[in-house]
Amino acid sequence: MNEKSTEFLYTYLNNASPTGFESSGQQIWLDYLKPYIDDYFVDTYGTAVGVINEGKPYKVVIEAHSDEISWFVNYISDDGYIYVIRNGGSDAVIAPSMRVNLHTKKGVVKGVFGWPAIHVRELAKDTAPKVSDLTIDVGAANKQEVHDMGIHVGTVATFSDGLFELNNRFYVGRALDNRIGGFMIAEVARRLDENAINLPFTLYIVNSVQEEIGLRGAEMIVRRLKPDLAICTDVTHDTQSPMYKKKEQGDMKCGSGPVLCYGPAVQNNVLEMMIGVAEEKKIPFQRQAVSRSTGTDTDAFAYATEGVASALISLPLKYMHTTVETVHKDDVQSVIDLMYEVLVQLKGDEDFRYLK
Repeated sequence: MNEKSTEFLYTYLNNASPTGFESSGQQIWLDYLKPYIDDYFVDTYGTAVGVINEGKPYKVVIEAHSDEISWFVNYISDDGYIYVIRNGGSDAVIAPSMRVNLHTKKGVVKGVFGWPAIHVRELAKDTAPKVSDLTIDVGAANKQEVHDMGIHVGTVATFSDGLFELNNRFYVGRALDNRIGGFMIAEVARRLDENAINLPFTLYIVNSVQEEIGLRGAEMIVRRLKPDLAICTDVTHDTQSPMYKKKEQGDMKCGSGPVLCYGPAVQNNVLEMMIGVAEEKKIPFQRQAVSRSTGTDTDAFAYATEGVASALISLPLKYMHTTVETVHKDDVQSVIDLMYEVLVQLKGDEDFRYLK
């Protein structure tokens, strides 16, 4: 990383890109990527694609998703309180007392998720808050004041927490899932350009939308691109912190390298190729198994068309879907290193089928 890429990381991570409303983040991402690519395009719903070596017969994708979990305004009471529903996998348990930004056509409106004081609650009967319990307070006296601020049903709200560094080792913030992935694939493109690598295939750098509500952006873009190979990156759970169960959820640790996934959607020959590259280049890595789906855009790339040879490089992350998602700096660099090294050793004619 250099000064420019660090500035991009903070600008991109601190920007809000809720599911279905990713365009401002996609613009930041494209502005950074453009010097390192030959061309780009954006599809109807906002998935952004950087293109290198357009027109080659063999096509490779590296991919991340750009959207973050958020809330939709669902109801505004007569006395000016705002009730919400989820947009993606937002967690009602962490919401009380959090600050939020409501994104309106007039600009950002500040609000808070209010919560009754401990003094007035029957603690013996306390239960985890449900979405229906949550209200946002924007300081309005009534519904009309809320409307005058530009807030209406369908307005989207995001937590306001920004990126910071913890103990000089970790990045901490909201929405590292998975804009940190968008950062990493952009850094791969930068390194390819700065090292003047002439790839023997067309490379698509894909930043998909709407992953958090069902891999929808990836579903759309894979049908358009029809690549021969897709290498996706997303986050996975660090299982070292309290309350995780390693026997059930695996043994992954921030700082121990990228996580390579075993599962039906992961093409085993691609996986073994990536493991070989990691071992040859002495890039640390970890392993993870999934019983059915990966739960990432890898599944869409593998299955949405006639079948694309696909694999997943995951970044271990603590406290997923909170405002303090935490990743190790060394792991970020190792994901970039592994993806780059995989790309530069490809010949552009690989046939990953099990039987030929």
